[in-house]
Amino acid sequence: FDLGHPSAVCCELTLMTSFIILILITVETMVSGHGDVYTNHWAVRITGGQEQADKIAAKYGYRNLGQIGSLEDHYHFHHSKVVRRAAFSLKGPHSFIHMDHKVEWAQQQVVKPRVKRQTQNDPSLIHFNDPKWSNMWYIHCNDKSSHCHSEMNILAAWQRGYTGKNVVVTILDDGIERNHPDLAQNYDHLASYDVNGNDHDPTPRYDPRNENIHGTRCAGEVAAVANNSHCIVGIAYNAHIGGIRMLDGDVTDIVEAKSLGIRPDYIDIYSASWGPKDDGKTVDGPGPLTKQAFEQGIIKGRKGLGSIFVWASGNGGQQGDHCSCDGYTSSIYTISISSTTENGNKPWYLEMCSSIMATTYSSGEFDERKIVTTDLRQRCTDGHTGTSVSAPIVSGIIALALEANLLLTWRDVQHLLVKTSRPAHLKADDWKTNAVGHRVSHLYGFGLVDAEAMVVEAKKWRTVPPQHTCSQMREQITICQRLNSSITTSGCSEEPEQQVVYLEHVVVKALIVHPRRGDLEVNLISPSGTKSQLLAKRLFDSSNEGFRNWEFMTVHFWGERAEGTWTLEIIDSLSKLRNPEVLGNLKEWRLILYGTSQNPYHPSSGLHSHSTMSDIQAPEEILEEPEMEEEEEDEYDGPCHSECGVQGCDGPDADHCRNCVHFSLANSLCTFDFRSCVSHCPLGHYEDTASRCCRRCYKGCERCVGQSAGDCLSCRRGIYLDTLNSSCSDNCPPDSHTQDTLLGSKMKKLKARGSVSGAFDCHLFLNFVLKLHIIIQLWGFDYSLAGITCVPECTTGTFLNLEEMTCSSCHSSCRTCTGPGKEECIQCAEGHLQQEWRCVQTCAPGYYSGEAAGAPHKMCHRCEENCLSCSGPGTTCTKCKEGYSLISRTCIVNASCNNGEFEIVTHIF
Repeated sequence: FDLGHPSAVCCELTLMTSFIILILITVETMVSGHGDVYTNHWAVRITGGQEQADKIAAKYGYRNLGQIGSLEDHYHFHHSKVVRRAAFSLKGPHSFIHMDHKVEWAQQQVVKPRVKRQTQNDPSLIHFNDPKWSNMWYIHCNDKSSHCHSEMNILAAWQRGYTGKNVVVTILDDGIERNHPDLAQNYDHLASYDVNGNDHDPTPRYDPRNENIHGTRCAGEVAAVANNSHCIVGIAYNAHIGGIRMLDGDVTDIVEAKSLGIRPDYIDIYSASWGPKDDGKTVDGPGPLTKQAFEQGIIKGRKGLGSIFVWASGNGGQQGDHCSCDGYTSSIYTISISSTTENGNKPWYLEMCSSIMATTYSSGEFDERKIVTTDLRQRCTDGHTGTSVSAPIVSGIIALALEANLLLTWRDVQHLLVKTSRPAHLKADDWKTNAVGHRVSHLYGFGLVDAEAMVVEAKKWRTVPPQHTCSQMREQITICQRLNSSITTSGCSEEPEQQVVYLEHVVVKALIVHPRRGDLEVNLISPSGTKSQLLAKRLFDSSNEGFRNWEFMTVHFWGERAEGTWTLEIIDSLSKLRNPEVLGNLKEWRLILYGTSQNPYHPSSGLHSHSTMSDIQAPEEILEEPEMEEEEEDEYDGPCHSECGVQGCDGPDADHCRNCVHFSLANSLCTFDFRSCVSHCPLGHYEDTASRCCRRCYKGCERCVGQSAGDCLSCRRGIYLDTLNSSCSDNCPPDSHTQDTLLGSKMKKLKARGSVSGAFDCHLFLNFVLKLHIIIQLWGFDYSLAGITCVPECTTGTFLNLEEMTCSSCHSSCRTCTGPGKEECIQCAEGHLQQEWRCVQTCAPGYYSGEAAGAPHKMCHRCEENCLSCSGPGTTCTKCKEGYSLISRTCIVNASCNNGEFEIVTHIF
């Protein structure tokens, strides 16, 4: 149009007016809620079968979701690039499907409002006649009368019809009062035994002080009968409840092993709210028989599905205890449960550790409410406290999940807890997000349990793939104040039966000799950069026994990839209670990875889409008229891109991921909108490991370490790098020059042939900054190009002297080196051995000569601790230190015996 003509101006105004009216109509319909809502789903009729429909779908960018019910030749198409809900039908390349002659009919789907023809349920109307029901604040947490901020959704799980029916739970404790009015109806004699008295009656021993109240209180939390006008309502009030009386007497390895092995094919869940002393100085765990009992329960219990062991994390917080020193809660076979107060605060008694999986409400400060439950002598109590509360609550919630799906394995249950627990309002300074998006804390594990989410997920759960175990070891390192020891693993990729790709539990088995065990802090860092504290300092632990092959377990790497370098960090905080000159010794440590070789949530096709918590119907025998759920968009159920994390995807490409394995290439704010997952960040970006996304470098930077102008490492083509302030500019500063001026015509020839980047370094006062990325040979000269700086190519026995830009000689003991000193050797010269980063001709006293893996020379290895000299590893001493005697090539501490006595020599391995 000629805009100068009046008719053209009129036409222009008409178009603008029409456009504005269209926008106003769209806004009005979306705000008012009237009018059609168009989706990104189509119904099409195509003859020729599924293959023909797939071809047409792909041609116009759709995905064929399959035949519509039993309607032949009718298919459900979905287009991910079209807005999911719009006030009008959007046009684009996808619209051409309507013109394809092979498409007989096509219709974009419009939302059809539907109303449920029933009265709305009010959760507050659910009421029981049990007198203490109104005091059970932790169950009806959403009531206005309750002060807790977030609920465990137990009420919602009941509303779905799950109450623990046909699930068997037993309490390992001091017995349960089987004739208690709130327990008698659900009491199961087949799930009970008196190990202390060796009979079938688990009734507690009564005494004036009521010492044996614990088991009965825990049992009521799980399965107190509902609507019997007595006391309370149990979490799984239709479950079978039993008791194993085993704490009212001497507890031995046999007692514990017997208790854990009572009818494993009949009992589903074993709940234990006890453990070693919570005194801040004890390191103790299951004995050999109990360990076997755990393993047998996992292998054979529940007819091969595995017994479920739930354990309270411990009450030693006031003593500075750390539950990693409790071998029961840190076992991979137990579910360790923590506690929080009604306000989401850390209770005064709470211990922290990396094996805690989830949390429930419990008691707190003096003015905060406690838990209501059954009590000894057929009474009730509102004073149940500590983490003892939390294990039975979770046992009850797991019973609800097992009712929804009795085929859940012991590992399925742990996966469910990881997937459904949530941080909610729980207050902790150490909440972090691991590499696959799980929020986790050393106080609360993966967060507050969610009973409704558990039963919803359990109903549709698919068994996770078999557990694989991969193990690697490092040996003998002296502990200074901070020690980092690394193990690089492929996740046993060369052994298909052992390969671990997706992590579950990670265990560090360590042999540490130390003069004061409580001074140690131990951390483990995964290849993805997630850090987990395996041990905190313990003020009251003055033991000099160290850790003898103790297993530290963490769940904080759940879902991450196993392959890569793992770093064990040990910090020795020298206390005033020990000799600072006496150091510890990390004799050896073993990294044990547990997990699967396949994606645990979609094993059949590797990485698959996320399984959302869509609603499920409760069993028909419980809810006669199930609720009709709102129609939801069909979710993608195909394979995900290899860079997608465990949260899955909405489509097959890298830009459909819901979270990433490595990094997301996102917008400048690193939000999840319009992002794509990548293994490494491209040029012009740097890796922000905290948020796991690629952020843009400053304008002109090709590689960088941050977003500011002074964070550049190299520049884009045609731009100069000023190495003094690490910035990129169009011109070099006045007192500097481009590198090609220094290197002369040979360098210019290389540039002309495209062998050198077009970005030039600015070297102030001829200082060279070396970037060892690319090595090439300059024409006719022994020079290398490091980054874009030419440096001499040094021969064996020499090293590059950066100040003089020449090759200087290594020390005579070095074959290769990083400098002139004798302690700067990389490899030793012929006839030399490597000893503690030096190359020597003979090993010093206390060392012996041996092979070094991957090195062309031998290495000096340290003898056993008390040997002055030795001939090899192990017990091969030839001379002992002062105060020790040589007996059978072993150095034994001298001892003086009285007349009539003789010394017994014991070897501890």
